[in-house]
Amino acid sequence: MFHESYDIVVIGGGHAGCEAALAASRMGCRTLLLNLNLDNTALMPCNPSIGGPAKGHLVREVSALGGEQARAADASTLMIRWLNTSKGVAVRALRAQCDIKAYAAHYARLLQTQENLDIHQDEAVELLLAGSRVSGVRTRHDSTYETRAVVLCSGVYAGGVAHVGSVAFPSGPMGQTPANAFFESLPALGVRTDRMRTDTTPRLNLDTIDLSETRKQLSEDVPLAFDIWGEKRLHATDDFACYFSHTTPETHAIVAANIHRSPLVTGEIKTLGPRYCPSIEDKFLKFPDRDAHPIVFEPFARRNGSTREVYVQNFSTGLPYDVQVALVRSLPGCKNAKIIKPGYAIEYVYLPPDQLSPTLENKTIGGFFCAGQVNGTSGYEEAAAQGLLAGINAALGIKGEEQVVLGRSDSYLGVLVDDLTTKNTNEPYRMLTSRCEHRLLLRYDNADLRLSPIGRRIGLIDDARWEALTRRWARADSEIERLRTTRLAPSEEVNRALEEAGATPLTEHTPLAAMLRRKNVTYRLLEALSPPDQPLGEDEAFHAETELRYAGYIEKEERMASRMKDMDNVLIPERFDYNGLKGMLAESRQKLLRFRPRSLGQALRISGVTPADVQLLAVAIKAHR
Repeated sequence: MFHESYDIVVIGGGHAGCEAALAASRMGCRTLLLNLNLDNTALMPCNPSIGGPAKGHLVREVSALGGEQARAADASTLMIRWLNTSKGVAVRALRAQCDIKAYAAHYARLLQTQENLDIHQDEAVELLLAGSRVSGVRTRHDSTYETRAVVLCSGVYAGGVAHVGSVAFPSGPMGQTPANAFFESLPALGVRTDRMRTDTTPRLNLDTIDLSETRKQLSEDVPLAFDIWGEKRLHATDDFACYFSHTTPETHAIVAANIHRSPLVTGEIKTLGPRYCPSIEDKFLKFPDRDAHPIVFEPFARRNGSTREVYVQNFSTGLPYDVQVALVRSLPGCKNAKIIKPGYAIEYVYLPPDQLSPTLENKTIGGFFCAGQVNGTSGYEEAAAQGLLAGINAALGIKGEEQVVLGRSDSYLGVLVDDLTTKNTNEPYRMLTSRCEHRLLLRYDNADLRLSPIGRRIGLIDDARWEALTRRWARADSEIERLRTTRLAPSEEVNRALEEAGATPLTEHTPLAAMLRRKNVTYRLLEALSPPDQPLGEDEAFHAETELRYAGYIEKEERMASRMKDMDNVLIPERFDYNGLKGMLAESRQKLLRFRPRSLGQALRISGVTPADVQLLAVAIKAHR
């Protein structure tokens, strides 16, 4: 039997596992990454894209903390665009189409060369404990790895069963080998498991689609990048585009004629699927009056790239293959389209996340962390963000240092973890901007201000990057102060420029900061009328303009967030006796015993726990102290 020791063992080499392993090893912990198949490291088994509303915020936050996903996306970007620009500064975010092989290669290269990190192709089959703490992992090769912490990032491989019509077979994503043994051993350790479902679309051959019947969309014509320190590049070329189309009445007639063959209808699938990315048969059942749904053809590579494979966004299905062929050929431009890979529904095991603390550590097994789809989430971005946080906290726990707990007003990642640990989920959880009550504080442009000091403190941001950040912050702060203290005098030249921009002319000396709150007045206009000593870059200018334009709203949000943070700072003793509280509703007591909230703020956010019972709890905690 082979035997070796590590500080941390990461199970799974997807987006969560890659981030967890890199973070732990970069923080000085000797780390092992176990993966079923190293060739599938950082695999994109669903759509070939990174970012979007809320998801793009998570990618930026991963960058701000010192993680890698933003750089992987930048290294593989084929096309990139701003989304939600018309809906306000709080929700705008980047989304990029990526070359999935280049994306995976970026991670694989780093994992193979990272100091303190070993990678190995093997399957974890048993979690070993010493008392109530992790002590090691046993693998399929009958190897044993002693460790002080395990980060489980198994994705949808656990107990995976794929469905194509009435055909069901054991499978991980995209026909990969599933992993069962590890999860079969967990209930004996007191870990609850459950099942959920996700779906994917047929993949088509681009050369068999008549693109003249679609609407082409190209990249933005300005340089962009996800990574805070990344070099912005221009991707606007004819070598790559996405193509917008829609379903047709014929599509819906085919679904109607074959819906009885769907595993959702036959009862072969009993688990809940993704609410915000439903399959085509889900849409037919839930929206019977709709005669068209938008779809997008998303190529996996450039025109002369390594593959002609195309992902059909918004067209996932678990219907039989013959029905999938008919459905595809009912789409505009797809009369002769060929399917490369069929769509399928996949059911898999997950661990209900109410078993986790806000550090992503299991509440009853010390040193056992979980991240990604095993926690019931969906998406590469949600997985990477969780993996980074779990890797960070596993390393900090081993070092005996205070672990990172992010609040709802700190980050989208804080909202994600809080939702999972206080609300649980029985369907794939997707990060949405609407889930965040402090969106104006958690903007794309200020992720570095919110989170990079944490990344610096824990050792994930080096001197060069930190110095670049502090210089950027100093320039923006200096310009914000200048805009607040400098007044613009009315003149013929000034008023002409304002009128040309569609803004109201000046009648008196006016602070530049106040000017920014006027309609059609932008920072770049004021910069031209009153040039600063040192011009700002695009990101710095956007941040300065946003901070001043929405200053009143931001201050109001900060006051609200501060009140909630006060409650989050009131910690509940770890083994607090809820049964000893008289006058508390039975439902509140049951929910508090189940979730074991860390603070009063968390207790208040648990569904079924009343504000009156939280007040009763607050009095009891004060008396306890």
